[in-house]
Amino acid sequence: MATALITGPTAGIGRAFADKLAGEGYDLVLVSRDEARLKEVAAEVAQRYGVECEVLAVDLTDRDDLAKVEARFRSGPVEVLVNNAGFGQKKPFWANPVEAEEKQLDLLVRVVLRLTHAAVLPMIERGSGAVINVSSVAGFLQRGSYSAHKSWVTNFSAGLAIELHAKGVAVMALCPGFVHTEFHERMGMDKTVVPSFMWLEATDLVNAAWKDLMAGKAISVPSRRYKLLVALAQYTPRTLIARLSTVGLDGRRRT
Repeated sequence: MATALITGPTAGIGRAFADKLAGEGYDLVLVSRDEARLKEVAAEVAQRYGVECEVLAVDLTDRDDLAKVEARFRSGPVEVLVNNAGFGQKKPFWANPVEAEEKQLDLLVRVVLRLTHAAVLPMIERGSGAVINVSSVAGFLQRGSYSAHKSWVTNFSAGLAIELHAKGVAVMALCPGFVHTEFHERMGMDKTVVPSFMWLEATDLVNAAWKDLMAGKAISVPSRRYKLLVALAQYTPRTLIARLSTVGLDGRRRT
């Protein structure tokens, strides 16, 4: 049976991916800092879908812990990697301690780079495999360091998808907008500032993303509303976007 490794699987998009991939018949390797919740999710998924669930309780921003996850790709075949772990900052860049900004940079960029590298080497040797890097619609906008990190993830993934296609390895950036998860609660975001029609359900998002991966897409932007937003962002002058934007993709109202 094939195996999938998912970072940040205890809630939201990561949990939806755990359910989706287990439903597709994949055994799972679940990676998160919260060992208690990790074991709880593993038990639930294993019982529901009849798959094996391995847990790695690590802090991905710790280099020694990250090395343990990288080693897992060498110890046994992993057919699918989902780089989902992440967090946002409630305050703007200049109001955060630089150490907090560095930690976000590590998790959203450095960890994605290293785990993708660790995953694709054996995938290339086998001639099969897939990497889904969870990015964001925010990466198509200019809204601070979070947007910058996600822009990197999208461009990195799309470029790698072109390079690895002929080797049988698929790479895709998943770019959601606002999704009902714990992500925004942890930031202390006032969710009422975002219109209800802009919110997506994690299960619907993941189902759409999986279809896009199977279709060979390098970038997945689920839902028509966000496809339209991305199209407008790409062809609208940056100064106009900045002038018209009143709510950032991090949930902060702009003035």
